[in-house]
Amino acid sequence: MNDRILRAARRQSTDTTPIWIMRQAGRYLPEYREIRGKVSFLELCKTPDLAAEVTVQPVRRLGVDAAIIFSDILIPVEPMGMTLELGDHGPHLPQPIRTAADVAKLHGFDPETCCGFLAEAIRRTRAALNDSVPVIGFSGAPFTLAAYMVEGGGSKNFMTIKRLVFEQPKVAHALFETITSALIPYLKMQVAAGAKLVQIFDSWGGELSPRDLREFSLPYLQRIVSELKATGVPVIFFGTGMSGALPVLKEIGADVIGCDWRIEIDRAREVLGPDVAVQGNLDPLALFLPREALAERAEEIVRRAGPVGHIFNLGHGILPPTDPDAARALVDAVHAAGTRLRASRS
Repeated sequence: MNDRILRAARRQSTDTTPIWIMRQAGRYLPEYREIRGKVSFLELCKTPDLAAEVTVQPVRRLGVDAAIIFSDILIPVEPMGMTLELGDHGPHLPQPIRTAADVAKLHGFDPETCCGFLAEAIRRTRAALNDSVPVIGFSGAPFTLAAYMVEGGGSKNFMTIKRLVFEQPKVAHALFETITSALIPYLKMQVAAGAKLVQIFDSWGGELSPRDLREFSLPYLQRIVSELKATGVPVIFFGTGMSGALPVLKEIGADVIGCDWRIEIDRAREVLGPDVAVQGNLDPLALFLPREALAERAEEIVRRAGPVGHIFNLGHGILPPTDPDAARALVDAVHAAGTRLRASRS
C-alpha cells in the first residue's frame, strides 16, 4: 500500500509530501455529476457500489495519495431517531432538537445494522483500489452534528444551538454525550471495515470561543480520539475557522490537526508543537489561479510545513465550478515540491 499518508500522520519521513484533496468527490467532477443525476444524494450515500465508485473517481483522475469514503457527516443522525433530508440545497431536519425531552428521545444504534452500507462501501473501495492508497473514514464532531440537529439545518449565526448551550447547558451536555456515544462505534465500524485513518470534521466548531470550545466540545472530542487511537489508526481533526483555537485543539490528542487557509502552516506548527502533524492549507479558490501561480502557492506551503509530518490539503472543500484539471495540476505541483524539498535537505 502507498502509505505516505500514514507515515505523514505519524510524523515519519516520506518520499514526497502526500496529498489528498478535501471533498474529493463532488460536483466539480463530471463523472460524479453523471452518477448523481440518476440518484438522490442520500441514495448515493446508501448504495455501496455507487459510493465506492465516486470515492475512487478522484483517485483515478487526480492521483491523490488517499481516498476519503463518500458519505455525509449527518448519516448517523437518522438511526439516532431523527428525520433527515439531504439534497442539493443542504440538509434539512424537520423536527429539530429543542428540549430535554427531545434529547431523551434520541438513542444509540448498532452501526452494522443501521449503517452497514458505509462499511460495505469501504470494503468495495479498498477492493477497487487494490489497497493502493489508504481509505479514510470520517464523522462530524459532536458540536457540529448538534448544531444541525438543533438548528434544523444550516445557519448564518447558529443562534439556536448557542442559546441552548448558554441557557440550558445540562441539556446541551446531554445532547453532546448522546452524539459522542453514537459516533464512537460508528467510527470503529469504519476502521473494522478497513479505513486506515479517520477524520473528524468540525464544520461549525469555529462558532465557539476558545472558552466555550473547552467546556462544550473538548471533552467529547478527547473521548472520541482516545477510543479511536486505541484501535491503532491515526486520527485527524479538522475544524473550519478554528485557527485561533489551536492551543485548545492540541489538547484533543489527535495525530494530525487540519488547518484552513486563515493561518500560515508554519505558524500552526509552532503553536501545535513537534508531536502533532499538520494538514492543509491552500485556499480552495486558489485553484482558479493561473497554473504557475498555483504551483508557487503549493511550493510555499510545502516549504513552510517542512519535510516531515505534513499532509497537503485544501483549507476546505473544492467548489463546484473548479476545473478538475486545476486540481490535477495542484497534485502534481505538490508532489514535485515535496520531492525538491527532501532533495534539498539530503
